[in-house]
Amino acid sequence: MNDPAWWLTKDGDKSCLALYDRHYSANRYADGRVRTQFVGPGENIVLRTASADAVFVWRKYIDDTIPKQHGVECAVFRNEGTILSSELVRQADAIADRVWVGERHYTKVRPAAVRSANPGYCFIRAGWRRCGFTKGGLLILERIPSP
Repeated sequence: MNDPAWWLTKDGDKSCLALYDRHYSANRYADGRVRTQFVGPGENIVLRTASADAVFVWRKYIDDTIPKQHGVECAVFRNEGTILSSELVRQADAIADRVWVGERHYTKVRPAAVRSANPGYCFIRAGWRRCGFTKGGLLILERIPSP
């Protein structure tokens, strides 16, 4: 696929919020409030496909994960469409590379919460690598920028 799949949008995009709500990492308010935003503090880029069947969120913030992570985090990625997830990740990488030049990309995956027998496989196919686990057992994947 050569055509860009991603469209820029913003935190609070209702179609992205619906995708986020179906993601295993979605935070829910204990008091039952309805969520209107989903990204969190820090710099961010929210991407969605034209048909709103995939969402990708880049977030640059102070990450207090143990071990401490640095760079730009893929905070949310959900694909319910027909475009290969690895292609969507590659395209999202290219966007982040232009905004945050030279920054490491990383994400955290809860292996038990994904259906794949190979958690993070779409990231691996897009050129990322596994680089460890958080203290809480999340798999950390990263992509180091080319020099």
